[in-house]
Amino acid sequence: MSDGENWNVSRETLERLKTYEALLKQWNPKINLVSRATLDDAWGRHFQDSIQIEWLIPQQTRSLADLGSGGGFPGLVLAILFAETRPEARVTLIESDQRKCTFLRTVLRETGVSARVLPERIEKVAPLGADVLTARALAPLSQLLGFAERHLKPGGHAFFPKGARFRAEIEEALATWAFSREEIVSETSPEAVILKIGDIARV
Repeated sequence: MSDGENWNVSRETLERLKTYEALLKQWNPKINLVSRATLDDAWGRHFQDSIQIEWLIPQQTRSLADLGSGGGFPGLVLAILFAETRPEARVTLIESDQRKCTFLRTVLRETGVSARVLPERIEKVAPLGADVLTARALAPLSQLLGFAERHLKPGGHAFFPKGARFRAEIEEALATWAFSREEIVSETSPEAVILKIGDIARV
């Protein structure tokens, strides 16, 4: 994580992210949190990809829910950043795999960061009314919009990183959903975007 200083985070936050990275590499062989091929460049492939989302989130955000958190990207990274940038915000990580929940709680404990981990399926969790939703590498956009309709408060926004196929996912989603969107080019891949989604309604 030698280039972490270039991503405008404090030394304390960088140390927390380094602790997270070390735990990720320690746990990954046992429970497959991220693809093994990406582990050597976890900073570039996972951490930076998550950090850039924090820059887009409105400053007045008081609640964020991360869907299908898995190894913690982006939700756990955002919780670490929020500990310094917006300590009043509540972060909820939803993950149905109990082993991954144990990992998420371990990173929170070792970094001294506060967030709630819900070991349930997204569709079973009572509506959260979150200001902001995030999800990465979880499901097609049409399915994510169903989750967002359930858990996002009116006027809230979802931030979904998507790869080169994002235009096809948007077209598929428009068959059953109406929504506003902004396509923000990813800082880590010119073919990828972060979709900022709002005003979600079924058609």
